[in-house]
Amino acid sequence: MSGQSITDRMTAAQHSVTGSAISKTVCKATTHEVMGPKKKHLDYLIQCTNEMNVNIPQLADTLFERTANTSWVVVFKSLTSTHHLMVYGNERFIQYLASRNTLFNLSNFLDKSGLQGYDMSTFIRRYSRYLNEKAVSYRQVAFDFTKVKRGSDGVMRTVNTEKLLKTIPIIQNQMDVLLDFNVNANELTNGVINAAFMLLFKDAIRLFAAYNEGIINLLEKYFDMKKVQCKEGLDIYKKFLTRMTRISEFLKVAEQVGIDRGDIPDLSQAPSSLLDALEQHLASLEGKKVKDSTAASRASTLSKAVSSLANTGRSFTKVDEREKQAALDEEQSRLRALKEQRLLELQKNPSAATTNSSPISPMGGTINSAPAIDLFSTPSSINSDLYWSQPGEKKLTGGNNWQPKTAPSTTWNPAAMAPSVMAFPATTPTGMMAYAMPPHVGSMMMTQPTMMYTQPGMMPANPFVPSPGAQMHFM
Repeated sequence: MSGQSITDRMTAAQHSVTGSAISKTVCKATTHEVMGPKKKHLDYLIQCTNEMNVNIPQLADTLFERTANTSWVVVFKSLTSTHHLMVYGNERFIQYLASRNTLFNLSNFLDKSGLQGYDMSTFIRRYSRYLNEKAVSYRQVAFDFTKVKRGSDGVMRTVNTEKLLKTIPIIQNQMDVLLDFNVNANELTNGVINAAFMLLFKDAIRLFAAYNEGIINLLEKYFDMKKVQCKEGLDIYKKFLTRMTRISEFLKVAEQVGIDRGDIPDLSQAPSSLLDALEQHLASLEGKKVKDSTAASRASTLSKAVSSLANTGRSFTKVDEREKQAALDEEQSRLRALKEQRLLELQKNPSAATTNSSPISPMGGTINSAPAIDLFSTPSSINSDLYWSQPGEKKLTGGNNWQPKTAPSTTWNPAAMAPSVMAFPATTPTGMMAYAMPPHVGSMMMTQPTMMYTQPGMMPANPFVPSPGAQMHFM
């Protein structure tokens, strides 16, 4: 299937009518076209996560709703768009996802429309499970492992022993679910799954870099740990060796599908003698007989292992830095292009320089371009009937001494009367509800119309006590 489907166009048109720019963009990013989400749509959604007046739960729910589609293309692109916002969007997006009890429930998803639907459904189930695990990891540690500070003074290198032994298993779980995507090069056959794989590849590099630094910290503390901690630490290190083999296979797939060799980090294996030294140390703490080993030989083995893992860490960091620099260069190029475009527009139309225009967004407009409604305009600029007159009193029958008087009419002038601030919300260009007063209203005082009553005989101080000289007549 190529091009947008009729359903895509109808859904986008519906959101255009309702004025929901976010929903329209989500729809356009998750069309039935067999290609990855377009960059301009993803950039716009990223901008939305940085706007404080954008409803993040509503944005997330809109993406979740798209995963209820029966098409593998729409569902896969919805997952990819969500992953993109988790990585590049404002942190409050992933914070919201982490606060939810459930995210994607696609463990039974299956598109039976064709052979490709069957194949891609398998990867959709695996991919959704990883995104769920990524959010759970954030909930457990309150940060994203792929974004933590790295280096000798980084988070995983400076955490204490107790927290380290609790944190590394969380990284291991996330890494396991990522590697369970388990795709081969010959299965990356379309732009949709390729876009997902690229995001997984970048996550794998950053996640393993944090994992690697946690292991370095563990090894540096190992020989000073208690027996129970050493046993736990040894188990963690054995699992780390297994995952090194799996991440190496994952990186081979990345190289086979054409990712530049310079963007793939090198893995340096720790010497096998290190594992033997760790096991011997634990055995000695448990009171078992072990072969003699000097502190010097043990320190030498540890130093070699740390140095080897540090080289791996630097390799992963260089790849990440190159990607960041490439992103900065791309952003600068885009800004230069926008600046040049703006200069050309000013040359063609100099009066546009004085026009109060909205900031340029990737979608060619602001989040909500609907103009604000001025509910406080002067009467001459409002077509609705804001003037009203109180009808005169009806003449009633009464006693002989009662003289009916017609109350003077009163006129309500909206220009001189400030309505309640919270009574009239105005829609702002950013889509939020704002409350404002017209410039000509100087204070919050509300002028009350004066009602004149010319019936002195009917207005005593106490209405139940007759005034002096008044006569009582009974009918």
